[in-house]
Amino acid sequence: MRYAFFITIFLLLQLFSLGAAVSLQWWLQPWTTSTLQIVIWSTIFIITNGLLILSVKRAFTNSYRWVSGWMLVMHFTLLTALGTSLVYGGYGLITSLMGEAVSNSALVDFALRALALVVFLGLFIYALYNAYVPIVRKLSVHIDKPLARTLKIAVASDLHIGRLFGGGAIDRLQRLIVQNKADILLMPGDIMDDNTQAFSDYDMAANLTQLSASVPYGIYATLGNHDLYGHEQSISEALRGAGVKLLNDEALCIEHEGTAVWLIGRFDNHKHQRVATTELLAQVDTKQPIILLDHRPSDITEHSQLSIDLQVSGHTHNGQIFPANFIVNAINRVGYGYEAIGNGHFVVSSGYGFWGIPFRLGSRSEIWLISLTGDTVGKKH
Repeated sequence: MRYAFFITIFLLLQLFSLGAAVSLQWWLQPWTTSTLQIVIWSTIFIITNGLLILSVKRAFTNSYRWVSGWMLVMHFTLLTALGTSLVYGGYGLITSLMGEAVSNSALVDFALRALALVVFLGLFIYALYNAYVPIVRKLSVHIDKPLARTLKIAVASDLHIGRLFGGGAIDRLQRLIVQNKADILLMPGDIMDDNTQAFSDYDMAANLTQLSASVPYGIYATLGNHDLYGHEQSISEALRGAGVKLLNDEALCIEHEGTAVWLIGRFDNHKHQRVATTELLAQVDTKQPIILLDHRPSDITEHSQLSIDLQVSGHTHNGQIFPANFIVNAINRVGYGYEAIGNGHFVVSSGYGFWGIPFRLGSRSEIWLISLTGDTVGKKH
């Protein structure tokens, strides 16, 4: 499986390099020479495969970011070329319908290349904006279980706290939680970006502690795959030290306006010995509201047949970069968004943070604000 993944990445990088070289050669065509063409092609393929080799050999820290960043540059180059081609094709269609010949003037060539540059830079600005400026998605969910008053649940998955997403992002999350008057904050996994180095270096514990103190019922979290890559203990200690309550294959009952509400948290399935959901449900009163935190949405079909009222997940990032959003929705029952299935309600967030590089296209940094309502106590059925 590991070799198949590497071969897939290798082939994708070569295809991206080919497309980027052709696109850049077109953009530079008015000034190109045979020597410049050789330089363009050689440079792109050398950078691509050089970064790939350095990443495989782990020659420097976070080498995957450089590969991802370079791949994004090539991807945006291809999207720019595609967009420019569509514009030129539309221009050609309109002029032909008007009975005029398509102009190949220097002015048209210049306009197309200027448009390509604007689109290319615009993609980066827009993708950066999507990664750092979150949106609040609001949802109302009603369950057929006793709940005296509305429980306002904020969900922030996949923070990936690190050097590129740190104290400022945590403070921004606090402002959103306070503005929207959430009762509780749930974090279903990938809270840290693999380790706690940046978290400690930049004293983000103070930011997270302040966030915890600002939520009436506090923060409840479970660990995702990026929290389990060799630094589970230090990540768990850092989160608990900041007031976050971890639910590692555990069930916990909280009280909301005199009504019991059960929270269940599962380890990510990167931990193969994690407890089955059915075993965790055996520890709770299924006649009372049950909320499940499960990092990956891979078990939604099975969970829809259980006594789970609301499941919150993340992991997919909604693909993070177009067109990967179509892929995650194709391979998951719910790859992103909300759906009521069977006995429960399921929310899969694109995440508050990002993985690898600070760009999102076709997805958005977000938190969910879920207003959970139920039957008033004493209601007759």
